[in-house]
Amino acid sequence: MSTDDDRHDALGLAELVRTRAAHPRELVDRAIARIERGNPRLNAVIHRMYDAARREADAVDVGSGAPFVGVPFLAKDLVSTWAGEPHSSGSRLTAGWVAPHDSELARRFRAAGVITVGKTNTPEFGIVPVTEPALHGPTRNPWNLERTCGGSSGGSAAAVAAGFVPMASGGDGGGSIRIPASCCGVFGLKPTRGRTPLGPDHGEAWQGCAIEHVITRSVRDSAAMLDATHGEDAGAPYAAPPPKRRFAEEVGAPPGRLRIAFTKAALLPADVDPACVRAVEDAAQLLASLGHELVESHPTFDGEQVAVDFLTMLVGEVAADVADGERLIGRAARIGDLEPETAVLARMGHAVPAVEFALASRRLRALSRTIAPWFAGFDAFLTPTLAQPPVAIGALKPKAAEAVVLRVAQRLPIGGVLHKLGALDQMAGRAWAFTPFTAVWNVTGQPACSLPLHWDAGLPIGVQLVGRFGDEATLLRLASQLEAARPWMGRRPPPL
Repeated sequence: MSTDDDRHDALGLAELVRTRAAHPRELVDRAIARIERGNPRLNAVIHRMYDAARREADAVDVGSGAPFVGVPFLAKDLVSTWAGEPHSSGSRLTAGWVAPHDSELARRFRAAGVITVGKTNTPEFGIVPVTEPALHGPTRNPWNLERTCGGSSGGSAAAVAAGFVPMASGGDGGGSIRIPASCCGVFGLKPTRGRTPLGPDHGEAWQGCAIEHVITRSVRDSAAMLDATHGEDAGAPYAAPPPKRRFAEEVGAPPGRLRIAFTKAALLPADVDPACVRAVEDAAQLLASLGHELVESHPTFDGEQVAVDFLTMLVGEVAADVADGERLIGRAARIGDLEPETAVLARMGHAVPAVEFALASRRLRALSRTIAPWFAGFDAFLTPTLAQPPVAIGALKPKAAEAVVLRVAQRLPIGGVLHKLGALDQMAGRAWAFTPFTAVWNVTGQPACSLPLHWDAGLPIGVQLVGRFGDEATLLRLASQLEAARPWMGRRPPPL
């Protein structure tokens, strides 16, 4: 950001617009200049909407009362659609497909006053926890260009961390807001299931595991955008409990003395890197110094079974995503339209019997019944966000032998594919080894956030706070208290 913009989060920039200290066109032009300067190295923005953004900026009603009036914004190229703009979902299958209408969340973003200047990179259909699609190439971490920015909202997190814009949209089906927030040193909140809208095109996503929100530099921006976007979504299968007051009012409100559980042990099968252990120990000490009671504890459940059930659900949803993509473009997928991993996962989805998919979904739903009684004894739960620091670009890609198997498997009949599942098991194992702390809370629907409180060897190491179902309020009070105690907005990656 320019020197002036760099001192402000999104609400701060909106205040400049309201007081006429800055014009929306100035903010948009400066954001565009930053993208054009830094994106060739970062590859976070994969579609530009500059002309429309400039027209919108010139027409802004400064006195509209919108909380983010005139603020430049970037949109993740997955799930939510912007009318008249390409929507590829990171896939060669749907590259070039143009959305006919705004999604409900996009409409609410517009009403909040942001001006969308472009769309950000995402892995194919948001499947993996890194952003390295064959369609657009990898997005790099602004703290170290050889490391991942995380995924699937990696383009958004990298763009916010690099200062292209102060806020960008994201979605989270297994950690996809929190993972890149941790990798890029920014704030990412996954709201409670049903808190933000998925209409009109989706009833739910990934069996209710996925939800959209934003990635931000400050806690207050996230809270204010949640105020602007939550609420009734016509036809939604469920809704989050209404908040007792505005989320923005929770920011800076005293949290009181809370009883907070914490763990350094992975919730799904994985080893935890010492740097991530140190991050959670440091956060626990900081919380204790702020007057909270810290108890080392975690809920007990069969993590291996959860991992298997989540993968079973995932392959079914990938098959459905591919089928939806085929419907949008009016033809079946061909060899080369899909990355080999996606193609084989989709074939697995077709091969899994309906009864196995249903049983896996039932077991995942039952996980909430196991965790809720344990959570009743705590106000929040602290974990590492990830089990490893940001891994190298390409570290989670199939190894050479697996890649050969995948290329062959996508051309085989279903039986042949299923005989080759050893490679897929290894791929899934590498993904869970990176992200064993996040997906559980997508399954239960509880709110969770990643906070950039720790750095190791120049790389951000996030910690995760989880709240009770429907209780973003406690998370926002606690997160803002930590932000005040250890401010992170002044930390910036090297210039691009």
